[in-house]
Amino acid sequence: MKSKNILILSIISSSLVILYQLFQWSIVEMISVFLAPFLWLAVFGFFLLVTVTAVITLFTKKVWKPFIIQMVTILILFFFPFNQVILDMDFKMNKLEREKVVCMVNNGNLSSNVTHNSSLRKLPEEYERLSKGGGEIVVKNFGDDTYILFFTFRGVLDNFSGFVYSPNDNPPVQGEIANFKEVERLDENWFFVSSY
Repeated sequence: MKSKNILILSIISSSLVILYQLFQWSIVEMISVFLAPFLWLAVFGFFLLVTVTAVITLFTKKVWKPFIIQMVTILILFFFPFNQVILDMDFKMNKLEREKVVCMVNNGNLSSNVTHNSSLRKLPEEYERLSKGGGEIVVKNFGDDTYILFFTFRGVLDNFSGFVYSPNDNPPVQGEIANFKEVERLDENWFFVSSY
């Protein structure tokens, strides 16, 4: 294979891997959690094939550029916190709109509207994008406190992650909404949670 072709393949495969990492949760939302692993396998398989070809080209033809591109991409994959950056952007960009939804729930303008589960509330169309996996939120009342969960990932059975609004600024207690494996404060009254 020509050195120029390997360089082009190296740029393409590295770009695909980085774009996949940046948009993986949107991809899962579009094609489903069941098909996403096949796309992941195709993207990373192509990247691995190009990486092996770049290593072979390095030793046989002494061409460095494709190898360096692949190695820089691998370093980026290992050290850049893609998930954290995407979650931070999602939270900050949509916080005000999520707070509007919280007001709608607290004012009674968004009451239980899902027949099979009284804790779920289907968001109005203009707010559906605020909660992944169908545009629904979970609303749990504990005394005078109403906790609201906006999904960032809605798993197959019971695993999920999302942003929880806590009216009293206390982190959600284990078992109140679900069994959490992670609870992280994001801002006043807001927490990121993930569940088993």
